[in-house]
Amino acid sequence: MTEFFNQISRRKFIFTAGASAGAVFLKGCLGNPPENLTGGSTQAQPTAQSVVNISPEQTPETTTVKLGYIPIVEAAPLIIAKEKGFFAKYGMTNVDLSKQASWGAARDNVEIGSAGGGIDGGQWQMPMPHLITEGLITKGNQKIPMYILCQLITHGNGIAIANKHQGKGISLQLASAKSLFTELKSSTPFTAAFTFPHVNQDLWIRYWLAAGGLDPDADVKLLTVPAAQTVANMKTGTMDAFSTGDPWPYRLVQDKIGYVAALTAEIWKNHPEEYLAIRGDWVDKNPKATKAILKGIMEAQQWLDNFDNRKEAAQILAGRNYFNLSSPEILADPYQGKYDMGDGRKIDDKSMAAYYWKDEKGSVSYPYKSHDLWFITENVRWGFLPKDYLDNNAAKAKELINKVNREDIWKEAAKEAGIPAADIPTNTSRGVEEFFDGIKFDPENPEQYLKSLKIKKVSV
Repeated sequence: MTEFFNQISRRKFIFTAGASAGAVFLKGCLGNPPENLTGGSTQAQPTAQSVVNISPEQTPETTTVKLGYIPIVEAAPLIIAKEKGFFAKYGMTNVDLSKQASWGAARDNVEIGSAGGGIDGGQWQMPMPHLITEGLITKGNQKIPMYILCQLITHGNGIAIANKHQGKGISLQLASAKSLFTELKSSTPFTAAFTFPHVNQDLWIRYWLAAGGLDPDADVKLLTVPAAQTVANMKTGTMDAFSTGDPWPYRLVQDKIGYVAALTAEIWKNHPEEYLAIRGDWVDKNPKATKAILKGIMEAQQWLDNFDNRKEAAQILAGRNYFNLSSPEILADPYQGKYDMGDGRKIDDKSMAAYYWKDEKGSVSYPYKSHDLWFITENVRWGFLPKDYLDNNAAKAKELINKVNREDIWKEAAKEAGIPAADIPTNTSRGVEEFFDGIKFDPENPEQYLKSLKIKKVSV
């Protein structure tokens, strides 16, 4: 598939972003951050690390960048790269990691950039970089080109359910619970929440519901719930479910608030999760600094995938500067693939843990363009993007992906860092993907994927 993403002539379209008054963000990747989250920057001193002998050709144009993150395990490569000195090793001695209060705040801050007191880029749910690039979720529909530079993680997320629903069949497979949803629909509909519309966590919960024969737009109530309110809403019974990232499932179970019905690793093994993306103008101005950032992240990802390092990683992430957890043990078990699901089910399988550098299917860090296409296809599926994105063999989608996805920069950085050729993908597509319900996504034929789905908003 070397020609998988050819450049396509651009066609203008109009898309209305955001949720209606009755719609809601999915308490997604953000999960349940500490309620005292302030969005402040962290300036912890990095661990001493030998600086590589940087040639003039690779010396960064600047040593300074400001990257936003959300306190969940997806952010670990950024945090570890700073704390273990991997950024500094490649010449990026002044990387400012800025904790974001929400995904909306991250979006707002990247709009103004670091020069205006915001951020240059950072951690993102997908396809936020594409939507920002097209001005679909920005103020005044301002188009702010973004570049995707690497995938940060796979796995590390789950769908949490309020304890009152234990024993009612709400699990990975929903067939036995359909009557419950029908019953609730006539009185108080099953209510699920997420933190930002049209992206990872919204899409995970929609896929899970639809695979179980439930229409997420008709059979349940999807709500936008601010991050700090999710635990309280679950406790008071005003919310039945939300999608969450580690370490928050363990907290839910420990506090006896809810249980985890499904891990995203069960829904789609080795799935794409969150990504590093930076404003295009910053990258264009600082190409060598961009590659230095990537090298630091790559080294952090490899360090994280050594399970012997994960106890230390949990201690770093749990600190007040970052996740502000009561104990690093909240992260320790999930990091080893050990999940107490809270309903009597326990998982002890390292292949289900979060991975940062490599998984069973190959590279995690490399940003496959075929994964971008799945996220855009799902946006078309639910009516978030017009169907013409997939017309003419997804010409419009591929044009947008080619603008945003800079896998070429990833490859350049990997080669400069001495990454073995075997760990550098030669194809921009990972090929056919398969989900837990047997559905397959062939990036060469996304329309056929849509046709195979029984529940969708788009007509194909």
